[in-house]
Amino acid sequence: MKINWGTGIVIAFALFISFILYFIIKVQTNVKYDNELVVEEYYKKDAKYGDEMIRIQNAQDLKQKPVITNDSEGVAIVFPAEFTPKDIKGIVSFYRSSNKKFDFVVPISLSNSALKVPKEKLLGGRWEINMEWQYEGKQYLTKETIYVK
Repeated sequence: MKINWGTGIVIAFALFISFILYFIIKVQTNVKYDNELVVEEYYKKDAKYGDEMIRIQNAQDLKQKPVITNDSEGVAIVFPAEFTPKDIKGIVSFYRSSNKKFDFVVPISLSNSALKVPKEKLLGGRWEINMEWQYEGKQYLTKETIYVK
């Protein structure tokens, strides 16, 4: 049987589409491939983006900003001495972009001007730190990236 050009092209397209569909199905059904969203409820988060920018600007307008440091003991967040520690409320979110299972949140509850997160809670690698806090009725958002060895 002789195959002409038109039939050959149709067969080639059918094989290519089958090949692509095979890999799509394999990736979607195999638990080894993690295809989660980066952020749950992405559209709700995006709708609040303007408010987030205001809180970031509030944090940048401070004369003295909180300092996030990474050392051999873990992560330390030090607030300026001009703030009353017990009046600072909020949360610190540690976000691991490589695996959602390692994300955790630490509430801000201070007796002195520093908050410490022990190194045992942090795996080696890149961490995104989002610190959402308020002081005297004004809301702030501080974002920083650290690398833990």
